[in-house]
Amino acid sequence: MRKYSLLVIITAILLFQTGCWNSKDIQTMAYVTAIGMDYEDGKYITYVQVLNFSNVAKSESTQLGKNVPLWIGKGEGVTVTETFNSIYATSQLRVYWGHVKAIVCTERFLSNGQRVKEAYDMLNRYREVRYNVLLYGTKESLRDIFQQKSILNLSPIDSLLDNPSQIYSQRSYITPHYGFKIISEINEAGQSAMLPSIAIDKGAWTEDKQPRTMFRIDGAFYSQDSQFLGWMSEKELEGFRWLQEKLARSPINIPDIKKPVAAIVMIKPKSRILPVIRDGKVYYTIKLKINAYVDEMVENVTTKDMERLAEQVIEDQIRKTYAIGLSKKIDVLQLGERLYRNYPQKWHELNRKTDFKLDANSLDKVEVKVNLQHTGKYKARAH
Repeated sequence: MRKYSLLVIITAILLFQTGCWNSKDIQTMAYVTAIGMDYEDGKYITYVQVLNFSNVAKSESTQLGKNVPLWIGKGEGVTVTETFNSIYATSQLRVYWGHVKAIVCTERFLSNGQRVKEAYDMLNRYREVRYNVLLYGTKESLRDIFQQKSILNLSPIDSLLDNPSQIYSQRSYITPHYGFKIISEINEAGQSAMLPSIAIDKGAWTEDKQPRTMFRIDGAFYSQDSQFLGWMSEKELEGFRWLQEKLARSPINIPDIKKPVAAIVMIKPKSRILPVIRDGKVYYTIKLKINAYVDEMVENVTTKDMERLAEQVIEDQIRKTYAIGLSKKIDVLQLGERLYRNYPQKWHELNRKTDFKLDANSLDKVEVKVNLQHTGKYKARAH
């Protein structure tokens, strides 16, 4: 009986102990929320933005506007893995990667497609890093990017870097890009990969009289088949937004001049790209249907006139973006991807002859149909 009691006591002790052997206190871990990738003098350079979630957890005692401290770690090495191990050497705490929300790559890093592939290979092999991570390029210093605070001194995870969807829902220009999307674009024949470019705006905001910097998306970097193609500004890309079906809300002036007659908001575009082969040459037609509503009316114009003016503005923007992309040998409108889908044999034939298959005559027709749904609380003349 005594032996049986002793066995029960020992078993109970072991059961209670095994539940704690691998436990870790969440407040004593370094949570990486963003990763920066750079390359200089033959070495990879990795930056990490680290937060202690006890500082940003939402509770009744949370003080709105309280400054949230940011920690930035740096590692160097001849491989990406070596840079991470370099960070471990000085981190003091166990580093956890499961909360990474964004990866930012410098222009210098993006200029070599092989480096980009190697970095993606390492990050995607590591099980803690997820596929739904936002990817950006930048011309800024990575330290400046990771030191940037959000408005009202909210947590950095409430900034454009980690949460761009809120801004995109009010002003849709360049769609946020996630890791799984970039991987598909890199591996897809006939398609160029686009990385939104994040920058720091230094003139738009002040806190009282003190200037405060804020994030903004100022353009996008492009690459294809491991080759860096270049960068285009947001203004140069304004025609590309109309082919994004996730576009939530994007305003235009009609006509697009210094003295417009109205400002209208475009929503819910539906587009089709139709390649046609004539005399051995490929021509493309873009058909676009898009809804709209009036945001501001400067002059009293009819709904039909506003629709006609909006159609012309959108067509002009699409053609302008195409022409700029053409000068940089970037297929901004992803016309080649549609050719690959519809006529793969023709795509392979052209691909054997030249790397870039577009010219000034390739974009044939741009057919835009605008449906003005309403004019707000004020009515406009129908005709």
